[in-house]
This record gives sequence, structure tokens and C-alpha cells, in this order.
Amino acid sequence: MTDRHSVILIKNGRVFDLDGDTDQPPAADVLIAAGKIAAIEPGLAEKLKSGGTHPALKGTGVGTVIDAKDKLVVPGFINAHYHSHDVLLKGCFETIPLEHWVLAALPPSYPKRSRDEVRLRTLLGAFECLRSGMTTVQDLLTIYPWDEDHVDATLEAYEQIGIRAVFACQIGDVTGFKTVPFWEEMVPAEVQKGMTGAVEPFGTDVDLVDLVADVMRKRRNRHPRISWALGPTSPERCTPRLLERLGELARKEKVPIYTHLYESKAMTLIARQLFRDRDQGSLINYMERTGILGPQTSLAHSVWLLQDEIDKLAATGTNVVLNPVGNLKTKSGVAPIRRLLDAGVNVALGSDNCSCSDAQNMFQAMKMFTTLAAVSDPEQGAPTARDALHAATRAGARTAGREAEWGALKPGMAADLSLVDLTDPSFVPMNSAARQLVYTECGRAVDTVLVDGQVVMRDRKLTMVDEEALRREIEGVMKVLRKDIDQVASRNVKLFGYLDQVVRRIWAEDIGTNRYVANGLG
Repeated sequence: MTDRHSVILIKNGRVFDLDGDTDQPPAADVLIAAGKIAAIEPGLAEKLKSGGTHPALKGTGVGTVIDAKDKLVVPGFINAHYHSHDVLLKGCFETIPLEHWVLAALPPSYPKRSRDEVRLRTLLGAFECLRSGMTTVQDLLTIYPWDEDHVDATLEAYEQIGIRAVFACQIGDVTGFKTVPFWEEMVPAEVQKGMTGAVEPFGTDVDLVDLVADVMRKRRNRHPRISWALGPTSPERCTPRLLERLGELARKEKVPIYTHLYESKAMTLIARQLFRDRDQGSLINYMERTGILGPQTSLAHSVWLLQDEIDKLAATGTNVVLNPVGNLKTKSGVAPIRRLLDAGVNVALGSDNCSCSDAQNMFQAMKMFTTLAAVSDPEQGAPTARDALHAATRAGARTAGREAEWGALKPGMAADLSLVDLTDPSFVPMNSAARQLVYTECGRAVDTVLVDGQVVMRDRKLTMVDEEALRREIEGVMKVLRKDIDQVASRNVKLFGYLDQVVRRIWAEDIGTNRYVANGLG
């Protein structure tokens, strides 16, 4: 185990650099001091061994030497859209429409969870992220019903396991029932009680902006690996005043905003219905009106964007975070990937919820990102493997305003990186590091992970958490959670029959674009 103050030398590795040779990265040694990359130089290890020195050592010696022979040194991936609240529900659902999944998987549908369950699920989700080379997660966490102690349980887990986290409490002040087309019209009143959204308001007497501001300010400096963001759930579930005040808070505190946008056709249709008069049915126009478009804001999913909306995102510098794996499992469609890239939008990647993507795996997300574009753009061209790696690293750092610190292996940047085993079949023969990372690797070859200059995984084992003890503890809390899962499923049996009819009606509506395969619904 190391701490972030140790001097670490990674020798004999092949260092991956998006600005260099991405097919055959050259060998170099990486010197790490005070949590940052101090130098990347060929032959540095031999120089130090023979009595040479380096300014970063400041009179001290190297504390830890990691031999990276037959390893590829890769920048840590940044999971720019993730929710830790349903980690324990992976594998619970088949492919179902998004609005069905919301009622089956998300916190407002479940009883309040225990503090211990919150801590354990956060540890497990972070564990899976680390195993696939992610060094940073943006956790857009729903706590329902609200409990400030659950915030602390989550932060404690991130501190313990060693991953970097950009944390936001997900909030909204419009009930979910009001934001899905035809729910009120087509679902009988006697079964409407169980219909909730991804987030529900905490109550009319709660000032949400004051609440999240207070929570953030009290904890903002508690740990160097944890930074903060604001999390309005999605524009249609937030009143104009809430969005305006969150924008003001983000600018004052210099923190980013993460939200959902046009994830499903239903979310897009409700925009056409509720925002027709003032915003021409566009949530992008609504966000512009309320002052939250811009480089500080990132829009998760963005599947059903129109071209003029894409152009506005590019003009304002607003970020998009694509989640292709979860979008497929929730039948939400395929985002206009090439159009976003061609317009110059900063496009990052996320792995979304464990209950809809079922895997915190950036390799899956990168492969989907590059290959799904062929659904709408069959001609040769972007996105390439390099585009995918950019989205998984530098673009994700940009969403947090940290592109000068995260997402690349350069002197002065944070020592967030992974060692990938080049003897794994995925890399034999080694024809292109970039293409084999994106198209061949599945996460199996990730061997060692450093975050903030600290070794948090070595030889595929966590260094900060007892994996076996974690598994035992999770089995304990699952005894309660499995009963709740069964109760929610039983409640939804009758409800889903009505929702099937709602979904068919939504699919029949014309909203100006189509993100499913042509004639797929015919």
C-alpha cells in the first residue's frame, strides 16, 4: 500500500499518449511525487539507479518501484455519468423501456435504505469501476427519502476505497408523475399511487438549493479526491426558478452541473408538450432561458437531440455525456454520435446505473460508442478508437472543469492511471494499442490502478478494502433488499400492463426525429 505522498517510479512500461503514437506507444519511465506525475522519460529508471537525481525527489529517494514490463500505462478513465444508488440491483432486469425501469429500480420506489447498505453499495460500485481502469466517477446520487447521514456514508466509502469522485445530490421539484406523457390519462386512478419518477421532491417546506448548498459547503474540503457538483435531475422535472438558482450557485461556487436530457422518447415528447409555447418544445431552449447552458453543464444521454439543438450546444460549449450501454438496455435509442462530434461538442462517456447497464465497464462503453454510430452513419469516418479514448479520458475531465489535471499522462497532472497487461490475449499480437483497448479489451487485462499517486489496486486486488469481507457484508444487506425487490416487482405487475399501452402511444408520436432503426417499429 502507498499513500499520495510516496515517490513512485513506474519503469519499463509503454506509456499511452493520445498526442503520440497510439498504435505502438514507446517505452518510458514514469516518476510520481506528491500525487502528481513529475516526469515521463525513457531511461529515467537507469539514470536514478546509477546515482542520478530529479528535481521532484527533493533530496529523498524513490519509495516504491513498479516494474511495468509488458504493461501499457494508460490514463485513468473518467466515468462521467454514474449513479451509486442502485449498484446492488445489477442483473435484476431484462431489457425494458426506461419508464418501466424507473419504477422497478430507482430509490423513490423503495423503502428507505440503511446506512450500512448505502456504504456497501458505494464501495462495491467503486470497486467495479476501479477493476475496469476508471479512476474518477461522477456520482449523481439520489437519496430518497432525504437523509444527510447517507451523504456522509457515501463520501466515507469513496474516501476508504481511494477512487476519485465528483459528487452531486440529484434533485428536482416537479413530481415524476407529471413528467411522463399520458400517465394521468391512460393509467387508472386506483393504481397511480405507485408511479414515481427518478427523483421526487423532498417536500414543499424544503428549499432544495439551500439544502444542497449547505451540504456541499460543510463537506467541500473534507478530502482531496472528492469534489462537488450540482445535480438537477432533468430540466422538465425542475421549475425555472430552481434551474436559475442552481445556475447562480454553480457560478458562485465554481462547480459543474450534471443533468439528464432527452434520454427516452417519452422525455422528449413531454418537452414538446409542456414547453411548446415559450421554448418551441425544446429543453435546450428552456435551459438557455434559465441560464444553465455552457461549459459548466453536462447533459447525460442526449439521445433525441435535433440538429439545431446540437448546434446550440456546440456554440455554448455545453458538454454531452453518452451512455450507450444503458440506453440500449432501456430501449431508449441511439444518440446522434457523429453529429455531436462533427459539430464540435465535447462528448464524454459514462456507464450509468448498475441496474440498466449492469456493468461499470468503460471498455464496453467505448466499443458501443464507436460501433453504434454505424446505425445512423454507415459511411466510413468518426468516431474512431482515438475518439473513444478521448471521450473516456480528456472529455470526461472537461465536464468537471479539470482537463488541466485529469485525463492524460503529462508532467504536472494528477497521477491517475492504470497498467494494462499486454500478455493478455486481447493484446497479442499488439497491432494497435488504441484499437485493441477499444475493440478487443473487456477490462480483464487491467492489472494495477493508481489514483492521486496512490496504488489502490495491485495485481487485480484492492489495496484499501478487504474484498472478501465486502462480499460477506453485502450478502447480509441483500437479505433485506431482496424482499423489497420482490415487493416492488409484485406492485408493478398490474401497473406495467397499462404502461405497455402508454409506451406504444408514445412510440407512435412524431417528435421531429427518430433514434430507433428505420422501420423498426413498423
